[in-house]
Amino acid sequence: MKKIILSVLLSSTFIGSAISQQTSDEATKKVNDGVLAKADEKAKDGWRKGGTFGIGFGQVALSNWQGGGQSNVSGNTLVSLFANYKKGKRAWDNSLDLAYGLISQDNGPFVKSDDRIELNSKYGQQFKNNTKWYYGGLVNFRTQFAPGFADITNASLISRIMSPGYLTAALGFDYKPNPALSIFIAPVSYRGTFVLDPALNSVGAFGVDTNSTLRNEIGGLFMAKFQKDLIKNVNLKTQLTLFSNYLDRPQNIDVLWDLLLTMKVNKYISANISTTLIYDHDISVPVDRNGNGTTDDAGDFGGPRVQFKEVLNIGFAYKF
Repeated sequence: MKKIILSVLLSSTFIGSAISQQTSDEATKKVNDGVLAKADEKAKDGWRKGGTFGIGFGQVALSNWQGGGQSNVSGNTLVSLFANYKKGKRAWDNSLDLAYGLISQDNGPFVKSDDRIELNSKYGQQFKNNTKWYYGGLVNFRTQFAPGFADITNASLISRIMSPGYLTAALGFDYKPNPALSIFIAPVSYRGTFVLDPALNSVGAFGVDTNSTLRNEIGGLFMAKFQKDLIKNVNLKTQLTLFSNYLDRPQNIDVLWDLLLTMKVNKYISANISTTLIYDHDISVPVDRNGNGTTDDAGDFGGPRVQFKEVLNIGFAYKF
């Protein structure tokens, strides 16, 4: 089995500047400093909203090309939104990520190249003033828009909306050392895996028992999220989620790691790279044992494997 090693080097440069004025009246300076400090503290409260919308197209056209290759047309759409609220000791963070892509080779049918729906909502309350620790809970939901198939023939269905669908709810502790980083630790959490399609639940796909539509798990959850402008016009957003099922082989840690790097060229043109790494011991991945480009049969779900996806998108983008 081929091993995948993914390493990400994150570096950021912090550039600060300070402008100060001398004043003969020291008492006035102290008063002014106090007013500015209170205004700064107040500015941190309230809503922070924003997001990124991107749409890109790609094309390769070949005619009598002796170097080989295939003509193709592709398109990708990405929407990443956030709305975070802070008021005193309370904090409420929300995000929605949507992605969809299609590709056609040699005038063939369009097939899916990307498909994602993910919603996160997390509420926390500070233990005391000026602390970086919160207690609270989160809800996470993931699924997809359209059916997925094992190959371009669309003969072997392997996924569709709510097959799978994942719902996670957790109570725990959130560490926020700065606005860019959040680390959530939940000693007790719930994860439900839904497979509503009859054809898929009849073969026990995604770890759900045969002819069942829901798998319930109780376990521990770790979620780390980082989002920051590394330099001007370059934004990094990444989230790592680890889950251990206390009731079934807790030593097998489920991994979900998402990364989105957005690079803005000008007001409307940008490039973004998104990657997703998944390892779930309960998910059996279809296998092409003879290397002919198709799985050996529709019911051969192989075994658990590291899943990795990378999407490069260059085109129109708007950040707000």
